[in-house]
Amino acid sequence: MTHFIEVAYLLAAASFILGLKFLSSPKTATKGMAISQGGMVLAVVATLLHHDVIDYKFILGGIVVGAAIGALMATKIEMTDMPQMVALLNGFGGLSSALVGASAFYQLTPNIDGFSMSTIGITVLIGTVTLTGSAIAFLKLQGLMSGAPIVFPAQNIVNLLVFFVSLGIVAYLVIAPANLMIFLVLVGVAFFLGIMVVIPIGGADMPVVISLLNSYSGIAAAASGFILSNNVLIISGALVGSAGIILSQLMCKAMNRSLSNVLFGAFGQVEAPTEAAVAAPAPVEGQEVPKVISGTPEEAALIFKKAKSVIIVPGYGMAVAQAQHAVKDLATILEKQGTTVQYAVHPVAGRMPGHMNVLLAEANVPYEQLIDMDDINDDFEDTDISLVIGANDVVNPGAETDPNSPIAGMPILWAYKSTQVMVLKRSMRPGFAGIDNELFIRPNTMMIFGDAKGTILKISDALK
Repeated sequence: MTHFIEVAYLLAAASFILGLKFLSSPKTATKGMAISQGGMVLAVVATLLHHDVIDYKFILGGIVVGAAIGALMATKIEMTDMPQMVALLNGFGGLSSALVGASAFYQLTPNIDGFSMSTIGITVLIGTVTLTGSAIAFLKLQGLMSGAPIVFPAQNIVNLLVFFVSLGIVAYLVIAPANLMIFLVLVGVAFFLGIMVVIPIGGADMPVVISLLNSYSGIAAAASGFILSNNVLIISGALVGSAGIILSQLMCKAMNRSLSNVLFGAFGQVEAPTEAAVAAPAPVEGQEVPKVISGTPEEAALIFKKAKSVIIVPGYGMAVAQAQHAVKDLATILEKQGTTVQYAVHPVAGRMPGHMNVLLAEANVPYEQLIDMDDINDDFEDTDISLVIGANDVVNPGAETDPNSPIAGMPILWAYKSTQVMVLKRSMRPGFAGIDNELFIRPNTMMIFGDAKGTILKISDALK
């Protein structure tokens, strides 16, 4: 039976690696999910056959309850709330690893060797940090606490001190294991560290935070695999941990920022102005106030009728308005009149990695029309219309024209190079970065104010 379990673990690990490979492309993502799910089922079955399992009542109860909760979340959660759900799931992963470490500490006390204590300490530390950090990310994304950075003087120094204190506690436990009081102090410090690490991070950086917390949950799972001597848990945890780190680095590169700047820079700390203050650009002494050109959906439809090429730029505003299906219908109408339609997807658009891809895939937008920033930017100059739907900072020309801008140097989508730019927004309010968007006042830009879904439906009706 032991050999069968190890072979099953090996096949499960191979399935995870293969599934991850297929997930790198939208065309094969469904196949990748199926392969990974099959590997997970195989790993679970093999684990249940292990000789250490002496009672299946609680295990089966957990499977039933967990499956019911998972099915309910999968069917009831809106796509706009997917980032919050991912944050919660990261937290649950951290919690499960921390519980494994705590149970091992309880079971092995007082006869804990140094290696076992080190793996238990690391598992509990990272798992608890993941739990509380993910909880703060969820609260920010859900709007239950401010999405702006929460900062105080010497915060980074305090965080570093807390981090080194937590490592010191783990080292002390390795030297003097089975000390329950010190172990509980470690849990408390890790709980506090997770909160402190995430509260100074602004909403614009949430995609990176979610990816990083996912990496933490994988590292915690791998550490718990050493506690349980479970090879498949070590491999799968290492895969999740490394994939999360790589994805975080890729998104930081897309924003032209370092990971340390995301974690410690308190980006987006600028206070967002009131609705009245953002109704129009602020006048500058000695300069003429740029005029905002606004239009109606009917006027937009007249321009669309003459367009030969359109690039749609989705942003979080599209997700909030649940406009993805309306966008697909508009694209279908345009294609029937002979217009070429493409979608430009910025790597950090939305609030989690791949957020826009998931939403548009839900509306059955063909994968080949979803084009990454680097591959589509050169097409904007030859495009008749760029339709920007709820996107803001990722199309702000200020990243290229203003060296003093907070987003200076950040790669953006070159929507401003199109012959005509149409921006669907509720107001002139800045995006997550808290700065005005130069695109909104350019002479080739038409602002169409209102709910994105309602506006697109009106444009579609006028085209019909």
